[in-house]
Amino acid sequence: MFDTAKIGRTLSKEAYKAEVEDLRTQLLEAQIALRERNIPVYLLIAGMEGAGKGEVVNTLDEWLDARGVNVYAFWDESDEEKMRPRAWRFWRAMPRRGEISVFFGGWYLRPIEQRFNGEWDDAKLDQCMRGVRELERMLINDGAVIVKCWYHFSEKDQRRKLKALSRSDRSRWKMLPKKSKFSEQYQRFEDVADRVVRSTDIGRAPWHIIEATDQRYRDMTTGRILLREMQDALSQAPHDERRLDDSPSGSNGDMLPSAPEARITLLDRIDLTQTIERDDYRDRLAALQAELNDLAWRAYTEKVSTVLVFEGVDAAGKGGAIRRVTQAVDSRLREVIPIAAPTDEENAHHYLWRFWRHIPRAGRMTVFDRSWYGRVLVERVEGFTSHANWARAYLEINDFEEQLTQAGIVVQKFWLQISKEEQLARFQARQDTPYKQYKITDDDWRNRDKWDDYREAVNEMLARTNAQHAPWNLIAGNDKRFARIQVLETVVKSLRDALKHR
Repeated sequence: MFDTAKIGRTLSKEAYKAEVEDLRTQLLEAQIALRERNIPVYLLIAGMEGAGKGEVVNTLDEWLDARGVNVYAFWDESDEEKMRPRAWRFWRAMPRRGEISVFFGGWYLRPIEQRFNGEWDDAKLDQCMRGVRELERMLINDGAVIVKCWYHFSEKDQRRKLKALSRSDRSRWKMLPKKSKFSEQYQRFEDVADRVVRSTDIGRAPWHIIEATDQRYRDMTTGRILLREMQDALSQAPHDERRLDDSPSGSNGDMLPSAPEARITLLDRIDLTQTIERDDYRDRLAALQAELNDLAWRAYTEKVSTVLVFEGVDAAGKGGAIRRVTQAVDSRLREVIPIAAPTDEENAHHYLWRFWRHIPRAGRMTVFDRSWYGRVLVERVEGFTSHANWARAYLEINDFEEQLTQAGIVVQKFWLQISKEEQLARFQARQDTPYKQYKITDDDWRNRDKWDDYREAVNEMLARTNAQHAPWNLIAGNDKRFARIQVLETVVKSLRDALKHR
């Protein structure tokens, strides 16, 4: 795949000067237009050592408006990054809509190094690249532009370039000692890179192989490619108006039969008549909370993280269930994240960005009061996002949760359900009790009017996102005490099992 980057292409000084001014002007115009259209750009810079990747980025920094460009180098992982899933470090660096992020190596650098060093075999590398393809598809589906440039040259040219760099700038040479290691085994590194590039050369995020022997040719080619990709994005219809070709089929309730007798949902399987006696509740609550406290400290010691997701109909008792969990866990070990309407900062990123930010460190617990499932519930039913956006979210959410569990995180999801009659009684009680009135809003009454719409959305959500590694737990909530015991028993069992396997 790299043969075209060993031909010996050059660009004369005269030809470079004749084109560079016009190219810079067009790049700036495209950058401003993308900013106005809120289209984020990911520029991934990767390639052979000594190919001048840093020089390329410095040149682009001069050509573009630097106020809208952020540059990230993903070299050694920090302790903070090592204590979370691999993708966490990249999500922190995702550009705001309308901005450009330059990723040195990006999500490709570490996998290439691990295969080159023998830490991974081909099967492990291929598995990682499948995840990379899904990540890039997800970002593109959200309206992003991904430009991937691989800089390459022959082994002879690399030796000559590295020798010149070593002679002219020793401080920079010492900054990245891996350069010499990679260059000593040129063919082996090229073989690993070829496997990675081939497996991730997807239609809407192709690799651009750029010959790096001549600096002027290299920089000009990069600028042309970036300009073309940005102009192509601007020429397309607004993102939300396009039905994307890889959106899952069977959305908008298509999974649900339309016949009245077939409108039974997964929620109908929940026995809402279940109750628990007050004395029995007190005894079980004390025992479960004591065990959970012990398990939480053991999880901290053994660096087992936990993510708990609480969803449910309004007034189903999510807050009370969460409090019974957090009462048992030392406040230094857990965090509760209440999810409301996204802020302007959150709206400026992919919808999963705000959740990736709160993934716990190894050994900690994060509780989400509402979660990423708002995409397929509130946003779907209320029409806050397009059909294409929420329809493909099932796949994106499943992939997100799988990444968490693959990193060793315990994921448990709770849906708290109450009857429509019980909800009405709780709404009225909140209105009549001064210290509870803050809990009831106009939105709660409006959502109640769409009970059946939410019911269908919940049924499809449960059907499409219930996985063995991240299961849904359907909680009968008409009796609040019974619901709290159900939740605690589930959390305790999941932590107990995870620590046992650990």
